[in-house]
Amino acid sequence: MAAIVATNALTKHYGSSRGIIDVTFAIEEGEVFGFLGPNGAGKTTTIRSLMGMLRPTSGTATINGLDCWSQSTEVHRLVGYLPGEFSFDPKLTGAQIIEYLAHLRGGVDQNYTRQLIERLELDPSKRFREYSRGNKQKVGLVQAFMAKPRLLILDEPTSGLDPLNQQEFYKLVAETRADGRTIFLSSHILPEVEHTCDRVGIIREGRLVKVDEVANLRDLRQHALDIRFPGKADAAWFANLPDVTSATTPEPNVVRVNAHGEIPDVLKAAAEHGAIAIESHEPSLEDIFLRFYGPDGGAPAAQQAASVRS
Repeated sequence: MAAIVATNALTKHYGSSRGIIDVTFAIEEGEVFGFLGPNGAGKTTTIRSLMGMLRPTSGTATINGLDCWSQSTEVHRLVGYLPGEFSFDPKLTGAQIIEYLAHLRGGVDQNYTRQLIERLELDPSKRFREYSRGNKQKVGLVQAFMAKPRLLILDEPTSGLDPLNQQEFYKLVAETRADGRTIFLSSHILPEVEHTCDRVGIIREGRLVKVDEVANLRDLRQHALDIRFPGKADAAWFANLPDVTSATTPEPNVVRVNAHGEIPDVLKAAAEHGAIAIESHEPSLEDIFLRFYGPDGGAPAAQQAASVRS
């Protein structure tokens, strides 16, 4: 397949402040590409550069071979865009906003637009200022999808949505992929990217540190478990198991296990030693990145540790 989105050494500085540095990737037509990173990593700066809202300090960004800065008008005809903060005239109703944006695109399939409104359970009769954060997001999703654009660029698309609407969004992504169209989706939520995307680019502190198939993100799946036993516990029960990075005893009858990837061996050992409760703690994405990539965002910390042991 041909690349519909491509960046080459894309860099944006805000005066002396960091933006993004030498970001290079390509997205093939028909692909769902996740852009993963903690808040402040550079996701929105990259997206605004793709949308022609920011002029790069250096490097290039193209969509369908068009330069995102100098040919932004032509680029916008191909793209459905959801910004990280969707805002509009607070006096207009959801229906008026959707109709106005549909006219700007030269018209859309009204039947499909109504389906989107119904599927996302949006009340289009309310004024924008009356909407909750989640309902504003629904308006943004409807206007992004309604023209069935060749490329969708979505910045934190499930922010504010309840679990049922998140599931409906995942269905829309699957339908768009099946239709042969492309999605660029930014997120700071690892399970969301795993659920929806074919490949993922990981950005940290403005630099792209990894681009890979979602199936190969096993090392980023982190688990922090407090395993409680009826009597005194021993961290050695878990310390040498595959994928366990640490095992400690914060309390005499509790073992705290940090592991990555799948954890069947941890669960099996817990059962063998008579565990009575397991409590899981979700680490933040920044914690995961610090653990995996090290404090400077360079070589994976796991790789560094292996080098030291060898």
